[in-house]
Amino acid sequence: MAHVEPAHLVELALGNGVSSDDAGALRHIALCPRCREELTLMARVVAAARGVEESDLPVAPPPRVWRGIAREVSRAGEEAAPPAVPPAAGGSSPRPRAAGSTEDDGVVRSRRTGLPRGLRAAALLAGSAVVVGWSVRAWRAGRGGRPAAGRTGRVLRPGGRPGGR
Repeated sequence: MAHVEPAHLVELALGNGVSSDDAGALRHIALCPRCREELTLMARVVAAARGVEESDLPVAPPPRVWRGIAREVSRAGEEAAPPAVPPAAGGSSPRPRAAGSTEDDGVVRSRRTGLPRGLRAAALLAGSAVVVGWSVRAWRAGRGGRPAAGRTGRVLRPGGRPGGR
């Protein structure tokens, strides 16, 4: 028999409604170490996701962090501002703007993305905060990076029923 489709394994791990296909899939999982391991891992993910509490979520950085970001962004904007370019002589058509130039709104834009530099810095900080939050959570769990909810000792058997270890 072919391996159980990943989507079907997810449905089993979630414990969603039993279908006629489940009997054959469960027989295969009982005999196939690869599918059994995949189902076990998916069941652990489901248990971890269901065990998330509000205290597990990342928190906003303190105001001093935002002040530091604003200071750095404004300093970077002052250093990177290109010199003003005089309008084209004899023509009223707008000149094309080079990447990294100051638009009419006075915002210095990135040469790579065209986004305001402050927005890029804020996005980078937000991404870093999420990574740090998850890293701290994994470190506190003390389980080699496994989510804290994985420490419950509950393992879901095929079909989503809880079982002991």
